[in-house]
Amino acid sequence: MRNWLMIIFLFVGVAQIEAQHSVSGAVTDAKNEPLVGVNIQEAGTTNGATTDAYGSYELTVQSSSATLIFSYIGFTTVEITLSGQNSLNVSMAGDVIQLGGINVVGSRNATRSATNSPVAVDIIDVSDLAIRYGKAELNQILQYAAPSFNATKQSGSDGADHIDPASLRGLGPDQTLVLINGKRRHQSSLVNVFGTRGRGNSGTDLNAIPAAAIKRIEVLRDGASAQYGSDAIAGVINVVLKDNSDGITVGVTTGNYSTDVGGDYAQQIFDTQGEWEPALSNINGKDRGGVTIGDEDKSSDGNTVKIDLNYGANLGDNGGFVNVTTEYLSRARTLRPSFDWREGYGTAAVDGFNFMVNSAMPVGSNTEVYAFGGRNFRDTDAYAFTRGSFANGDNRAVPSLYENGFTPRITSNIIDVSASMGVRHNMSNGWKVDFNNTYGKNNFHYYIRGTNNASLGGASPTDFDAGGHTLSQNTTSLDFSKYNSKIKSGFNLAFGLEFRTENFTIFAGEEGSYALYDTLGIALTNPATQVPAVDSNGEQLPSGSQGFPGYSPANVVDRSRTNFGFYLDAELNVTDALLLSGAVRQENYSDFGQTTNYKVAGRYSVSNSLSLRGSVSTGFRAPSLAQKHYNLVFNNIVAGESVRTLLASNTSTVAKAFGIGELTEETAANSSVGFTFNIGELSATVDAYSIAVKDRIVLTDNFDATLLEVDVGAEDAQFFANGVDTKTTGVDIVLNYSKSVGNGNRLSVGLAGNMNTLKIEKINNGTLNEFTFFGPFSQAYLEAAAPDYKFGLNLGFQTKKLNLAATLTSFSEVILQDFQWIDSPATTQAEADALFAVATDTYEAATTLDLSAGYSISNNLVLTVGANNLLNTYPTPQYDGWTDQGGFNDSVQMGSDGAYYFSSIGYKF
Repeated sequence: MRNWLMIIFLFVGVAQIEAQHSVSGAVTDAKNEPLVGVNIQEAGTTNGATTDAYGSYELTVQSSSATLIFSYIGFTTVEITLSGQNSLNVSMAGDVIQLGGINVVGSRNATRSATNSPVAVDIIDVSDLAIRYGKAELNQILQYAAPSFNATKQSGSDGADHIDPASLRGLGPDQTLVLINGKRRHQSSLVNVFGTRGRGNSGTDLNAIPAAAIKRIEVLRDGASAQYGSDAIAGVINVVLKDNSDGITVGVTTGNYSTDVGGDYAQQIFDTQGEWEPALSNINGKDRGGVTIGDEDKSSDGNTVKIDLNYGANLGDNGGFVNVTTEYLSRARTLRPSFDWREGYGTAAVDGFNFMVNSAMPVGSNTEVYAFGGRNFRDTDAYAFTRGSFANGDNRAVPSLYENGFTPRITSNIIDVSASMGVRHNMSNGWKVDFNNTYGKNNFHYYIRGTNNASLGGASPTDFDAGGHTLSQNTTSLDFSKYNSKIKSGFNLAFGLEFRTENFTIFAGEEGSYALYDTLGIALTNPATQVPAVDSNGEQLPSGSQGFPGYSPANVVDRSRTNFGFYLDAELNVTDALLLSGAVRQENYSDFGQTTNYKVAGRYSVSNSLSLRGSVSTGFRAPSLAQKHYNLVFNNIVAGESVRTLLASNTSTVAKAFGIGELTEETAANSSVGFTFNIGELSATVDAYSIAVKDRIVLTDNFDATLLEVDVGAEDAQFFANGVDTKTTGVDIVLNYSKSVGNGNRLSVGLAGNMNTLKIEKINNGTLNEFTFFGPFSQAYLEAAAPDYKFGLNLGFQTKKLNLAATLTSFSEVILQDFQWIDSPATTQAEADALFAVATDTYEAATTLDLSAGYSISNNLVLTVGANNLLNTYPTPQYDGWTDQGGFNDSVQMGSDGAYYFSSIGYKF
């Protein structure tokens, strides 16, 4: 079917080939500042382009006398007919009547652009990158586009296998605020718990937003809590949705991963590529993510198909529009070399469907009604750790069901919905008003398959509904802003109110997913009168579904809170060269009280080419409802034994008994200083930063629950706590050079890099043992949230028809502590020193190479082929059998899937 689609598009495109003409240039405002995201359309066609982060554009039109239409919200539309020229620069004048503008993130000044912002802002053309490098999900696009953004797919990490944890500047996934069209996006209900970066954190699921719906992404690399509220400690990611109304665009991308892992993996204990097929027979259904055991062709897996469609249309005759995007994604799992107790090591499979709409409709000359939102559904499938056979001493497998043991699968249905509606109005006295209500909800529902409840014996089902969790958020805001060009060189004042409600729930699974059964097959509710089921050796059998235990009625949560905030934001151009800005924000949370934060920033233009900038701010992040109320009882394997573990809610009596205090907000002090430089075709930005965070919320290590006077039904316990103070320092570097080399050809070179160091300044363990509270194993995960450095060198060459791109990405060394810290936990410095000598896993610095080639068959049809991680680079293998995720390496740096080959086709009707 995919091949037929390609052939159809190819023939349609070839039929439309005709004489073409290339034109390029830059679009600026009245102050000669570049305009980002200007729509350029060839009149009478659906052919068009948009300006990039530097106001530049390039477009191939049907003739040298074509008419070009330049349109940009807030500016008067310009129409120009070509007279054979290949270069055309355009200056656009502001139009105070037009509405609907979405300000560049970090400023509420409608005249501000990314290039003259007092803080670092990256403008990323997501659609272009998705086509050029064939990446199916937003996190993976940003991983290689934004210098300080990091996200890798996890394995063996329960929920984190299904929703990728991502970070900015090495901080937690929940310390970056995500906006859509400038409005707060809801977070995921998942809190990362097991074997993953971002442990103890909840973040926003960026992969729930279809890349084809995005016009651009703005990444504010600076603290912004005083402007936007909670979570904006590391920065803000603003997703700007497409607003074009020029027909239909269809894209089809296919790809797969190479299973040629290289090295000496095949000489090790266990290999999922077929060296030891008898061990592989334990994997349910022999499904290897696109490669079947016994099949002669095992050259690839992780087969991926993405089909997206974007449709834009006019609403009325006064600038209204509706833009709709649908996206279908199917990606099979990957399997990579691992040990016999981790036969399913690899990336989860996913089948998903995305829908997103963006719209606006003028009502009269000064008012506009707008709405946007969407729905994302994903059906995901990941392997848990392998359960051995009863004959080999593992009583987690029922012999009559799984004689040779089994590898359970954690599957999930994840649904994200969002809806935002508002009214913008220009008052006669110059004030702009924006009234908005935004609702969002995430529902994460677990289903465990290919498993058993050992305490039920042969009567156990092999599939269980394990329950799940939800998080909903509703935000109502009212914003005012006014720009006055007569005060100094321009003054903008903004203020507003925001009221937010949040609700977090945990819902129970079916009884068999969590219960321990007695010898009669009845769920154990009274240990005094019921005898738990035991194996033939007299050992008590484990309870619940293996792989992931279901949520029981005792875990059920339904908690809400409210928050009211007020902010004041001002920007003053003291002179044409000097900009000063400031903001203050107060918020009042119903569950922990008030917090007030401020920000001061400035920018000074030394010359037309060089500007200096800097900022100082305070920030905060409110503890999430999930961190306050999440709880679960599960079986952890420690030193070969099954240990029943309680992850107790922060508000529980168990937490209080161990001296764990009630969660309070994280507080931050941010500072940054940098410069921007532009001369000719060369631009450069360098920004140094410091972020000190107090009372960061972490997930503690395991405490001995048997020391409590009350039986809590578990041997170990762990908690969420304001556990550490950290300081992060670093430098972001972005260099770009673009030059026309004749006949419409263009050469571009870019270097984007981040150097980052996170230091744990203090562990807030109180009277508790520091190694038990937050030991070196957990500290290493926190410190490795980002590599010490990541640099990307981007090379591009574009002609009228051909687009070549290459990216070299260099990752620094990453150091983790392995699972020996869990099997034999240290309680003293001497014990810790002994473990450091044997339990430190070092992943050496590594570099990946991405290549792609795109060819424009016509104005409407583009074909692209390429390879990501062409050199098939993997993190350094660790052969001692102690990696936390169970493979020969943990998922760090570029991840553990290897080379990916893709092809894509895009057609515009």
